[in-house]
Amino acid sequence: MEGGHSEKMYEMLLRIRMVEERIGELYAEQQMRCPVHLSIGQEAVAAGVCEALGKKDTVMSGHRAHAHYLAKGGNLKKMVAEIYGRETGCCMGRGGSMHLVDLRANFIGSTPIVGGTIPIAMGLVWAAKMKKEKQVSVIFLGEGTTEEGVFHESLNFAALHNLRVLFVCENNLYSVYTPLNERQSNRPRTGIAKANGLYADVGDGNKALEVYEKTQKALQHIRSDRGPAFLEFSTYRWREHCGPNYDNALGYRTEEEFELWKKTDPLVQLEKAGKFTEEYTVSVRSRLDKEIAEAFAFAKKSPYPKKSEINPRLSYAE
Repeated sequence: MEGGHSEKMYEMLLRIRMVEERIGELYAEQQMRCPVHLSIGQEAVAAGVCEALGKKDTVMSGHRAHAHYLAKGGNLKKMVAEIYGRETGCCMGRGGSMHLVDLRANFIGSTPIVGGTIPIAMGLVWAAKMKKEKQVSVIFLGEGTTEEGVFHESLNFAALHNLRVLFVCENNLYSVYTPLNERQSNRPRTGIAKANGLYADVGDGNKALEVYEKTQKALQHIRSDRGPAFLEFSTYRWREHCGPNYDNALGYRTEEEFELWKKTDPLVQLEKAGKFTEEYTVSVRSRLDKEIAEAFAFAKKSPYPKKSEINPRLSYAE
């Protein structure tokens, strides 16, 4: 792989990590009044997949969308302002953390309901086919989404109509507090995808280089009009399902399991694989720290939406 891709993925992965760590640090100030679902520990999937995409390719995501939004090129200042509920946010402060959009980056949007993104994204994919457009659409989803009927229906529809769509499943083992083995029988999700006629593959979601390479192969399959594809990457979230804290004390997962996965930190693995110098990593962190500080300062200084614009029946402004 070219060194440029490794560096770009490293900088994006680190950027996502640092942004979400800053959210975690400042959330207790209670100025961010929406729920936040952080991707700390599983950023390599977003970084690897989106590095393989073209500018015209589209992306949609679910409730844990920060990483996908940023990796596709979404505006950081607008994302942070949205989480703060400010008028300068990407949804003008009306949507919060789980409703992100940046059409200039072709990040079409995210929806919080499990499985709710898929039919919306499939509509976009179908429209692109009718207009004879050639971009590929990526749908990010968690393994819990594969338990929804719309997932199975969409796989079938995509294969039936040879749609240019890539389903990317981030398997972090848990749906809120329930482990995979208590939700699904012992059946591979790739087997379901193959049974519906899709190209399917699995990979280590904590290895950004592997994610990138497997995504490239899937995209080549799709772009050559051989049909849609499904990729599943194993990974692990470090923080609580919803919120900025750690929740191992709840007992749904063991401290030993958590520590075992932390040893596969995607950021550390990419640093080693890229053989980056300390001078380089320090300079990247310094640059990103400045950018992130500016984004949070921008958000905090931005105005809230006017009450009259939120509710037309109100004639007064805040």
